[in-house]
Amino acid sequence: MPAVDVVLFLGVLPLALSAQDPAPFPPPRMEPPIVTPGKTSADPPSDALILFDGKSLAKWRSGDGSAAKWQVRDGYMEVAPGTGDIQTADPFGDCQLHIEWATPSVVKGEGQERGNSGVFLMGHYEIQVLDSYNNKTYFHGQAGSVYKQYAPLVNASRAPGQWQSYDIIFRAPRFDEQGKAIERARVTVLHNGVLIQNNVAIFGNTYHDRPAVYTVHAPLEPLRLQDHGNPVRFRNIWIRRL
Repeated sequence: MPAVDVVLFLGVLPLALSAQDPAPFPPPRMEPPIVTPGKTSADPPSDALILFDGKSLAKWRSGDGSAAKWQVRDGYMEVAPGTGDIQTADPFGDCQLHIEWATPSVVKGEGQERGNSGVFLMGHYEIQVLDSYNNKTYFHGQAGSVYKQYAPLVNASRAPGQWQSYDIIFRAPRFDEQGKAIERARVTVLHNGVLIQNNVAIFGNTYHDRPAVYTVHAPLEPLRLQDHGNPVRFRNIWIRRL
């Protein structure tokens, strides 16, 4: 480095360091509220809303607003193929969601026809449910994908018929007054306790047959579960508003 450059560098350095001098960080003004955790990480904490308790679909509706038509037995709900998607009676935005699911133990079909369903955050943004145990398909369509946008970081699938879990942290998109998305939705997903989506930015509605694009919607929208024609089971569903 030429001598003149060294002199200039040394002259600027104290100013740069001065700009980074630490200052006392202002303390939070509010004490964090107390939330009693569940006995295990799968159990709902005290501030969670139970969406399915294994007994009733009272907190779910069909797409047309009528009573949900899926089957409930032995502590789980099961897709009744052909009856359509179901969605929560209450709307949600930013949230922490826990949901457990199982694909049929008797394997039928392959690829996208094998144990297919989906968890649609706000009814628009799908985290794929699929039997991805020794089942090849396109990478951004396997279990845990942000459908047609992001493949999971790893395939953490259990064998068909075994119960699996998603723990999802979701931040809803933000729209301006003209309906333009000024902040994309973001999601983090753990599949069976394994991180598979790490705070990824969603590009818009997770369409199957067209590019992702945002369409303006309310700040709170129902959570939707998909009827893709396969008898997928769900249980222990709870959510926390964030």
